[in-house]
Amino acid sequence: MRIGTFVLAAQFPGQGPGEALHRAVRSAEAAEESGLDSVWLAEHHFVPYGVCPSATTLAALLLGRTRRIRVGTAVSVLPNHHPVALGEQAALLHLTSGGRFSLGVGRGGPWVDLEVFGGGLDAYENGFPEALELLLDWLREPRVAGRGERFGFREVAVVPRADELLDGAAGAAGTSGPEVIVACTSPKSVRLAAGRALPMLLGMHCGDEEKAEMVALWRTAAREAGHPPEVVEGAAHVSAGVAQIADGPGDATETLVKTMPGWLRQGLDAHVTVDARHRVMRDPVAYTELLCALHPVGPPQLAADRLAATAERTGITRFALLVEGSGDLAETEENVRRLGADVLPLLT
Repeated sequence: MRIGTFVLAAQFPGQGPGEALHRAVRSAEAAEESGLDSVWLAEHHFVPYGVCPSATTLAALLLGRTRRIRVGTAVSVLPNHHPVALGEQAALLHLTSGGRFSLGVGRGGPWVDLEVFGGGLDAYENGFPEALELLLDWLREPRVAGRGERFGFREVAVVPRADELLDGAAGAAGTSGPEVIVACTSPKSVRLAAGRALPMLLGMHCGDEEKAEMVALWRTAAREAGHPPEVVEGAAHVSAGVAQIADGPGDATETLVKTMPGWLRQGLDAHVTVDARHRVMRDPVAYTELLCALHPVGPPQLAADRLAATAERTGITRFALLVEGSGDLAETEENVRRLGADVLPLLT
C-alpha cells in the first residue's frame, strides 16, 4: 500500500494565498518526515479553490527540499500548456531528482483558462489526444516533429532526453523516463489512457464501485490495444481521496464539515466558464459529507479499513489523500503525522 498526500493549496475563507501555499509546502515536507510515499500537486487558475497555478514549479521546489518522497502533478492541465514545454519541464525534473517525479495530466474543464492561455474551447473538447501523444513522443523519442491539427513544427532534437538518467534509476513504472498518469473521469478518457498503457488518477468524488468499473474498463481496453498481461495487471493506478484522522468516532467528520463547505463554496463558485455554459455547483455541505463517508475520515483503524476496502474492491494500492481539509497549518501537519504513525502500520 502506497499512501501519499494530495495538495491543492486550498485558500480557506479569511486566508491569503501565501498562507495556503505555506501550508501546502509544510504538508509535503511533513509527508516525507512521516514516511509517506508521495505528494501529488494540483494546478488551478484564478480561483481560491487551489492557489497553485504551476504544479511543476511547486514540484521543483519540493523535490529540492526532499530526498526520498515521490512528487507528482495531479494534474497539469494539458490544454493550458504546450506539450513540448511541459515535456521539457518533466524531463528536467525527472533527471535532476533522480527519477522521483511523476507527471499527471488531465483535460481540465471548460474554464476561462482556455481563453487566457489561448488554447480555446477546441483544445478542451477535442485536442487532448493529440496533445497527449505529442507529450509522450517528447518523453520517449530522440527527435520529434509536430504533425497534428493543432501542433505543427519541423523536427527538432529532444534536449534533455528524459531517458538519460544516471546510475540506472527509473521512473515509478520502471521506465527510463518519468511516469505519466492520466486523470480519467469518463469512459472515453479511460480508453485513451488504456490504449497507451498509462495508469489512471481517479477522482475523490468517486466511490469504490465506480472506480472498480473504471479499472475493469481500463484492463479490457488495454488488452484490446495489445498490451501484454503483465502490463495490464501491473498498472499502478492512483485513487484520490480525503483523509482526516482523529480519535473520536465523529471528531474527524465534525472537523471537515465545519471547515470544508466554506472553502468549497468560495472556491468552486469562483470558476468561470469560457463560453457561459450553465453549470450546477455541488451543495458544499452534502459534498463534504459524501467525501467523509467514502474516504479514510475517522479513527486510525477505520481509516485503514477504508483504504484496505478500496484496495480490495478496485485493485488500486496507491492513494493521493487530501490532508488540508481543516484549513489549519498545525492540524494539517498533525493529520499527516498520524497518517504515517497511526494508519500506515495498520496497512503493512
